[in-house]
Amino acid sequence: MNPIRILIADDDAGMRLVMRKLAQSAEGYELVGEAEDGIALIRLYDELRPEVVLMDVEMPGMTGIECARAIQDRDPRTVLVFATAHEEYMASAFEVYAFDYLVKPFRVERAMQTLQRIRERLRGPAVEAVEMSRQPEVAAAVEPVQGRMMLKHRDGVSFIDVPDIAMVMRENRSTVLLMKDGVRYVVGDGMAELDERLPDDTFFRTHKSYIVNLNLIESIAPYGRWTFVVKLKGLKDDALITHERFEELQKRFA
Repeated sequence: MNPIRILIADDDAGMRLVMRKLAQSAEGYELVGEAEDGIALIRLYDELRPEVVLMDVEMPGMTGIECARAIQDRDPRTVLVFATAHEEYMASAFEVYAFDYLVKPFRVERAMQTLQRIRERLRGPAVEAVEMSRQPEVAAAVEPVQGRMMLKHRDGVSFIDVPDIAMVMRENRSTVLLMKDGVRYVVGDGMAELDERLPDDTFFRTHKSYIVNLNLIESIAPYGRWTFVVKLKGLKDDALITHERFEELQKRFA
């Protein structure tokens, strides 16, 4: 099994040493790079594409929160962990769906537990799914949407059946439509535009980077401190859903 690629960032050399030892000591991880400011972090992220980023909040060039937003626009599945001496940024970390928020000086055991939980999410056995109340009955009751959509994309124009859209997501700073058969379309529309165009009786905005087809939800499982992961039928790709949107989704299926 391939190790989990982790990138660390902090403007303090002593803290980078602590982070480095954590990454090197944690089972199943490979430290792929270190950055001493936010601009270097984004440059290394684009070059190395790690699965996990462990970073400070207050950094020169770009703050950790700004870096988190840039990283999410590239790949919202990247696991983000903040390590900072400032508790007041926790609300901002919540907004960018950080997996965890470590307040310095944190205990090594606490940080190692976080890395272990990330490893279990990314490489370990599947966690027990969170069952939505009465999901089978309500999912079956949702009528498939009839209609087609014209998509303008880099390869021309495609006409697709709307019910065949599995999800819409942000990926590599682009908007991507993922179909039930795995075909991907990179489109010019933004998430907000597609959220407006897609029928809300079938499609649900789970996260600022994801819209999912309700008829294709297979399970929802915990992921990090404030988010869940949404598994879709027949697809390897999954989506994220925030705690607030999960509560709203439960109401839809009540």
